[in-house]
Amino acid sequence: MNRYALFLQHRTKPGMRAEVQKIWQKHMQPAIDANAAHEIYVYSFGGDPDRICAFQVYSNAEEASAFLMTRAYLDYEREAAPLLEGPPQVEVLQPQWIKGDRS
Repeated sequence: MNRYALFLQHRTKPGMRAEVQKIWQKHMQPAIDANAAHEIYVYSFGGDPDRICAFQVYSNAEEASAFLMTRAYLDYEREAAPLLEGPPQVEVLQPQWIKGDRS
C-alpha cells in the first residue's frame, strides 16, 4: 500500500479553537476539497476545548510534502500560528488496510 497517513494534534491557546477553525475553513477546507491527493481528511474535536485533531490520508508522501508548500497552507499557518500553543504534534502512520481501497 502506497498511501501516506498522518495524525495531527494542535493545541490552541485557551478559548481559541473556534477562531482557528474559522481560519482552517477559510484556507484549508477549500484547498483540501480541491486536492485529489487528499484521499481522506477528518478534522475533529475531542473533549478538550483547546485541542484540534486531523487524520489525513494522502496518495503518497510526496503529495503530502507538496501540500505544505501551497499558498492555502502557508496562509493558514501564518494566520493560525498566533492562536496556537506551538507546532502540531504529528504522527506518521503506515496504513496497512483502508476500507474500499482496491489498489
